[in-house]
Amino acid sequence: MLPLTFKEAAAAVNSSSALEGKFDCVCTDTRKITPGSLFIAIKGENFDGHDFAAKAIENGAKAVICEKDCGLGENQILVESTRQALLDLAGYYRSLFKIPVIGITGSVGKTTTKEMTHAVMSSKYNTLKNEGNLNNEIGVPLTLFRLEKAHEAAVIEMGMSGFEEISRMTKAVKPDVAIISNIGVSHIEKLGSREGILSAKLEILHGMKADAPLILNADDDMLITVRPGTHPVTYYGVDNEKSMFKAFEITSKENEIDLTFGFKGGSGRVSLPFPGRHNVYNALAAVAAGSFFGIEPLEGFEALKSYVPAGMRQRINKKFGITFIEDCYNASPDSQAAALAVLGSMNSKRKIAVIGDMLELGAVSETAHYGVGLKAAENGIDAVFTYGERSLHTAKGAIDGNISCVKSFDDKSKLAEELVSCLEEGDAVLFKASRGMKLEDVIYSVYEALEK
Repeated sequence: MLPLTFKEAAAAVNSSSALEGKFDCVCTDTRKITPGSLFIAIKGENFDGHDFAAKAIENGAKAVICEKDCGLGENQILVESTRQALLDLAGYYRSLFKIPVIGITGSVGKTTTKEMTHAVMSSKYNTLKNEGNLNNEIGVPLTLFRLEKAHEAAVIEMGMSGFEEISRMTKAVKPDVAIISNIGVSHIEKLGSREGILSAKLEILHGMKADAPLILNADDDMLITVRPGTHPVTYYGVDNEKSMFKAFEITSKENEIDLTFGFKGGSGRVSLPFPGRHNVYNALAAVAAGSFFGIEPLEGFEALKSYVPAGMRQRINKKFGITFIEDCYNASPDSQAAALAVLGSMNSKRKIAVIGDMLELGAVSETAHYGVGLKAAENGIDAVFTYGERSLHTAKGAIDGNISCVKSFDDKSKLAEELVSCLEEGDAVLFKASRGMKLEDVIYSVYEALEK
């Protein structure tokens, strides 16, 4: 982080300070305090940073941004909302960098799209990105504070669970180009409808200049209806003829996908080292974004040949003669369908799906979970193991789809034990659930048991 004065920071958050000196680190966690840093006291669900304000100073922080008098004299900067102050300060800091910034959101695939866009941009620029799941109102500003003089571009993912969240974040990020990957049903419990979700995703425009480009998935039935005023739209897709970046002649293999791509001015054939039609969309979005900053589509696809999935997002792990697809980062009806399609395309002895609950689906939860079971049947899955109360509906859908081996569990250790007892060399197994289900616990138990 570039040094800022405390007076400069106070002005950025609509406050004032008589404190002299500079800082080059912003913290919201007292365990990460560095000497002379700025601590921002955030109120969370399980903690209140104001309770640790004095501790922050003891640990070496020079000043604290807080909502109430913490008894720290000139070492405190008072604001109405520390969460907003964090975003305001990050927005001020981002404005010091005259570099291209790409903002990304969407219901499904936004993290993979972010990672692929970063891979494309990194082929030409030193590019910053969010690490892990730092895509919320705390993680996004903390990511912006990681900008350094050496950075030549940034790719920032923005997630949300309700209205106004993306609006607040994008005003700090100030994207030069934005991607919206799709509109699904994730968080429909809070947003009420897909129309509500679309409205929330379009908030990404609130931090953009009036003529800043928007990149949209032309095959998404909601996004194709968007008329974003003065923002020029670039479409990508597979089926819709409006797509300016288009893929066709797609051939999926176990660990890769082959496709022909077309764009204004050319076309080409490429093999990419990841499976699944859904990843074709992510790749097209990334290449489209790169094209705005001097990276030719051929160069963009070439950069994606070195892409490696992040975290537990459809990571294929072959061990004990079995192919494991670890995809426990998150889940929605659309991403479940995509993962089941990948499993169905595997050249394996048997295809086994271990499916956990999808969260925050509200009134559509029962229907959505049942539909996942039907999707498993459509993709030729041989066995379905479910975990969680909601996934009992997935089991019913699988049974109604005539899958002969369907078992449900409410205990991870019993699920793992049953799975280990039936696994055979040559099988392929998918693990997929919402992050809150922590289905990776089952994966680790299975690996541990098979290693004995």
